[in-house]
Amino acid sequence: MIFTIFIAFVALISLIVLHEFGHFILAKKFGVKVEEFGIGLPPRLFGKKFGETLYSLNLIPFGAFVRIHGEEGGVEDIRSFSSKPIWQRALIVLGGVVMFWIIAWILLSIVMGLGMPTVVSDEANSLSNPKVQIIAVASNSPAQDAGISPGDTIKQLSVINNKLSIDKVREVQEFTQKHSGKEIILTIERGKEIFDVSLLPRVLPPEGEGAMGVALVRTAMISYPWYEAPVRGAIETGNLTLAAVQGWGIILSNLVKGQGMPAGAQLVGPIGIFDLFGQMSAMGVSYFLRFTALVSIFLALFNILPIPALDGGKLVFLGIEAIRKKPVSLKIEQNLTAFFFALLILLLIFVTFKDLQRLF
Repeated sequence: MIFTIFIAFVALISLIVLHEFGHFILAKKFGVKVEEFGIGLPPRLFGKKFGETLYSLNLIPFGAFVRIHGEEGGVEDIRSFSSKPIWQRALIVLGGVVMFWIIAWILLSIVMGLGMPTVVSDEANSLSNPKVQIIAVASNSPAQDAGISPGDTIKQLSVINNKLSIDKVREVQEFTQKHSGKEIILTIERGKEIFDVSLLPRVLPPEGEGAMGVALVRTAMISYPWYEAPVRGAIETGNLTLAAVQGWGIILSNLVKGQGMPAGAQLVGPIGIFDLFGQMSAMGVSYFLRFTALVSIFLALFNILPIPALDGGKLVFLGIEAIRKKPVSLKIEQNLTAFFFALLILLLIFVTFKDLQRLF
């Protein structure tokens, strides 16, 4: 557990550090002075200056930052952020967002080379490591009572004098229907752990749940040669980005219509993400890397939202400046940024509280 938390922590911090590096490298490219590149948040523990930039390690181990000369305005020298053309400033702001997508593409390209866990049909043949995986567990179901979790793999089903090794969804469905109302034993693979659980498939389950109360898919590892993996990684990055945008669109539509959150959708904060990292790491390297890429994509989309305190909000101010031919009042920008930053902190606290309620 401690190792899983450490790996999740390193993954998240690495994403944020690389995001800030995106701002850093473009600021350097356009001749803007970068005063400090910090890992963690102040107070400072250690700092070393190379050239004109101080590289620091800070006490609070959540996040990273780049202090760019003149980013807050009011500085007119040629090396300041505010003195640069709007298009250069916009690219510096976008650098961090684009870096999230670059990270996702690199990770997914690695996954495509190692082997991508892919949903396949029961009829597909000549597969590498086909298996039946649980992707959802219904509340108050026999599967939940037995301690089965999403991500578990069903290796074998058995009753007295009858054992069946399975790698197809249809085999699980037929077995549970045949033995509904009778105790069955499932051999479960969870990461490197293999164990047995017993449960009683329901004779009359709720609509849409099935006898055990699980959603199943058949998966297999599909890999690509090194020259094709980057292309596949780019396609998968695009597909995951589109799926995330569509998901957000459905949630927003439901909220506007007063229908609440869609079934199964929920906000997840840092604690929830750590828990998901733990689940993915137990399933293998490819799952862990793919989930890290997905988190990177969600961070990119969130960061580009037109909200002050985010990169998207900074782009909005730059857009207004381009239209008005003069910058937004520094005081107004700072006040709006502080207000929305406070709202984001409140949202983070709320989501963290929900995570704690759900997990504990």
